[in-house]
Amino acid sequence: MDTEQKYTLKNKIKNGSTIFFLVGPTAVGKTEVAIELAKMINAEIISCDSMQVYKGIDIISQKVTRRQRKEILHHMIDIISPSKNFNAADYRKKALKIIKQIHKKGKTPLVVGGTAFYMKALIDGLFPSAKPDLELRERLKKEAEVKAEAEEKDYLYKKLQTTDPETAKIIHPNDAKRIIRALEVCIKNNAPMSELKKKTKGLTNDYDVKIFCLNRPREELYDRINKRTEKMFKAGAIAECARLKNKRLSLTASQILGCKEIFTYLDKKCTKTEAIENLKQNTRRFAKRQLSWFRNDERIKWVEVSDNKTAKEIAERLNEIISNGV
Repeated sequence: MDTEQKYTLKNKIKNGSTIFFLVGPTAVGKTEVAIELAKMINAEIISCDSMQVYKGIDIISQKVTRRQRKEILHHMIDIISPSKNFNAADYRKKALKIIKQIHKKGKTPLVVGGTAFYMKALIDGLFPSAKPDLELRERLKKEAEVKAEAEEKDYLYKKLQTTDPETAKIIHPNDAKRIIRALEVCIKNNAPMSELKKKTKGLTNDYDVKIFCLNRPREELYDRINKRTEKMFKAGAIAECARLKNKRLSLTASQILGCKEIFTYLDKKCTKTEAIENLKQNTRRFAKRQLSWFRNDERIKWVEVSDNKTAKEIAERLNEIISNGV
């Protein structure tokens, strides 16, 4: 990159038209690297984690510590009660306001996390749609079950191919949840999801967005997940879940990794050892799904990391990439 291009990039950052994203699978090491990078690029961090928004869910969400939050200002953490639902639309609305506030301070927004859908909602926007219809979803699900008994296993997918062929092309025939959601949108809005998406407006319309994804060798990542899970239990994950179990958790809050596994143990349906192993396995599977989602986004620049590099060294590498133009 020549001097003029470097100047242009620095100008964009200075003038508040650049936003950086640092994403990746759970346990890859995003938090530590983000804090070091934020110091280097004069940034404030916006969490992109669907569970760290909840108050009182600290251990199983692996929430950024208060000490880390003193080092660099973090946003979108501890903002809502776990009794309330919180979705991608809520996240986007709040995050957009924070981005503007950070730019007004002359700083750079650094969005950090592993919730891919929140990242996509923030960057690409959300199409206008009617509110979710749980009864319609259940009806479609039962309809599919009846057809499956008649050996029409792809019934809903074929229905989607007819009503919204563009969306059907990007959804796997076995992904029942997304197929039902796409059909729900078509029915409730009298328009296919693919057409509604064309009316959306995202960050790329107004900002220069740069996305980095940290990745590690699979064996190393899985080892980190296993060790972190064991630390969670030693830190009091069972006691935290026992407190949560006595509360009325919202549908979204109850989906956090750890709740189901530890609740099963608290209900005496499995041993503590089984709960730990189940959580390790489910977290590894979750990391695999995260990586699959991120790999489908061609805008992402992948950064391979490993345990032989410190968080500061990885951040320095990222800062160098940023300085030389992404």
